[in-house]
Amino acid sequence: MKEIDVSKYFKPNLKNARKRVNKDTLVSNFVLLDKYKDLGVGKTYTVITYGCQANEADSEVFSGILENLGYERDILENSSDLVIINTCAIRENAEDRTFGELGRLMKYKRKNPNMITILAGCMSQEEKVVERVLQVYPQVDIIIGTHNIYKLPEYIYNSLFSHERIVEVFSEEGSIIEQLPKIRENKHKAWVNIMYGCDEFCTYCIVPYTRGKERSRQKEEIIKEVLELIESGCIEITLLGQNVNAYGKDFKEINYTFKDLLSDLAKLPIKRIRFTTSHPKDLDFETIKVLGSFDNIMPYLHLPVQSGSNSILKKMNRHYTIEEYLEKVNYLKKEIPNVSLTTDIIVGFPNETEEDFLKTLELVDTVKFEGAYTFIYSKRDGTPAATFIDSISDLEKKDRFNRLKEVVDKYYLRGNQRFLGLIEEVLVDEVSKGNEFNLTGYTKNNKRVNFQGDKNLVGTLVNVKITSAKTWFLMGEIVDNVTYLKYLMASDPKIIRFRKLEELINNDPIFKNKINEVKSVQRRRKLNETDENKKKLDETIAVFMDYPLVREYFDLFDYAKELIDTIKNIIETELSKDITLER
Repeated sequence: MKEIDVSKYFKPNLKNARKRVNKDTLVSNFVLLDKYKDLGVGKTYTVITYGCQANEADSEVFSGILENLGYERDILENSSDLVIINTCAIRENAEDRTFGELGRLMKYKRKNPNMITILAGCMSQEEKVVERVLQVYPQVDIIIGTHNIYKLPEYIYNSLFSHERIVEVFSEEGSIIEQLPKIRENKHKAWVNIMYGCDEFCTYCIVPYTRGKERSRQKEEIIKEVLELIESGCIEITLLGQNVNAYGKDFKEINYTFKDLLSDLAKLPIKRIRFTTSHPKDLDFETIKVLGSFDNIMPYLHLPVQSGSNSILKKMNRHYTIEEYLEKVNYLKKEIPNVSLTTDIIVGFPNETEEDFLKTLELVDTVKFEGAYTFIYSKRDGTPAATFIDSISDLEKKDRFNRLKEVVDKYYLRGNQRFLGLIEEVLVDEVSKGNEFNLTGYTKNNKRVNFQGDKNLVGTLVNVKITSAKTWFLMGEIVDNVTYLKYLMASDPKIIRFRKLEELINNDPIFKNKINEVKSVQRRRKLNETDENKKKLDETIAVFMDYPLVREYFDLFDYAKELIDTIKNIIETELSKDITLER
């Protein structure tokens, strides 16, 4: 490889990456030049992914671009002609795994000198990482960051024909590139980026430096992508952003935020909508109302709290208090009674006291999270917290971590146990590697369920009765339509309330008086068809319809009618099966 021409290529600079000066975000479309289209014909590639859903989504783009170049996927990196390592910079152990992978690739590179190895992702945005790779890992041919994935064809072309080692990492606020090709890892579930970057600058986090400023995609592009996914048979989408709640806050010409996008997407014929990750500061009450208004928005929310201590939250630069967090949690539970809440928690943040830690345990006891990603604080060079004096010993950090994990696991199990005996709709994800009749899927509440069934059910929605609850997953058995129908009629809370309302109305003297009053006014109008009597009837009916029992009854009427139509379809399906069998 030739020496790097530093005037042509760019190394990362965290100081520049922190800047937020450009008001406008550049938006452009991906275009593949003709000279790049056959670069990979007859060659194979592998993409190794570490980190979050954003990295997984980026890897789908890497695959899409490479297959547009003619490359074919290879599951073994030791036999591939091109290998991309898409890296994560959140925690130190993620970096250690990446450097271990680079060491393994050195061995494969010796056997196949023409192999192109590419380091990409968040780690590439760090100065110290790039310097280490340049000095220690000569087998890495191309280093790119998170902002210039779309230029991958150009880098591969230059590497192949100029035999040039390339380092190009943009330390900038970032742009938006639309119409990037993607190879979806899953045909029935899909990631959909709605925004990129982060402007929160939590003191422990490197993401605002590696991913750039918060910038939202246009709603038309997002809706178009979702409609294409629906057309392809996709059942579930997950909206992605470092802070999805901040979507639209950077728009200048229109007032269109996350709640508006959720509402518009929920009106499309997509069966399941999820989103991640939410920042408590930007989760507003209007958005929470939207979450509770649509059946295809799943009753699950991951809401990272990080600590139960206001003092620590302030040092973390989280911009909310525990009191504000709990207010939103309580409102969530009011609007979505069946909601499952999970979170992120860091222990051992610099100078966290035992009192601070006990407040975190108290918070977990109060909210009863149904799962949590728990971490011991990991120092990231370039972040403000990396300069904080840390007086906590490693032994104390591990002790707090174990104590926290014990409490978290207790509520994780309790959260699973509340589904025992219920019949849950499950989206079947995959077949067990050891047994093709063992299936795994996820409920609306994002609970993993293991059960037996035909492998052809992968990618479909099935009804599963929960028979056992473990800490990390549920066990169940598929139920037939008739069993589900009986369960639905007996257990649906809205139908139960609807029936109760009928009973209450029939025995309510006020209701009977109001009915009699309406009938009396109707008789008077028939006897004397005057404008005054018409107006009186309208007013009497309006008062009648505003009576709380009546209002609630009619609110539930449409729901009951829709459920009856569903039941009718199930019965017709079952009858058609019987007729087919008789023939």
